[in-house]
Amino acid sequence: MAVYVAYLRKARRGYSIDFYDFPGCASAGGTVDEAVAGAHEALALHIDGMVEDGDRVPDPSPLREVLAAPEAKGLLTAVALQIEVPPAKVRRVNITLPETTLRRVDDYARRHGETRSGLLARAAEHLLEAK
Repeated sequence: MAVYVAYLRKARRGYSIDFYDFPGCASAGGTVDEAVAGAHEALALHIDGMVEDGDRVPDPSPLREVLAAPEAKGLLTAVALQIEVPPAKVRRVNITLPETTLRRVDDYARRHGETRSGLLARAAEHLLEAK
């Protein structure tokens, strides 16, 4: 489960909700409850689409970052939405590594309670996010 913060605003006719972590994902409703229910559905559909397209679903941003962002201007309040994030599609690949490197990877993974695949995926994500 993940908790994403949404911006709740007073609209001309009711309320609108949009997400800092998901630009373009929005909802509206005549009441706060309708807007929140619509936002939860919109977020679920948006995340499902990202997973289906092979896009990385962002981790929830810290509350202080969301509230300090320029997008928070005119905010009525913030709403926290808890949602199940489906796992990313997994694809089996075949790679070639020197035997000594593979042995070191396996030893490290075992000592840290990880699998070889999990360790290599986490290391790749870390390197890609650092760029």
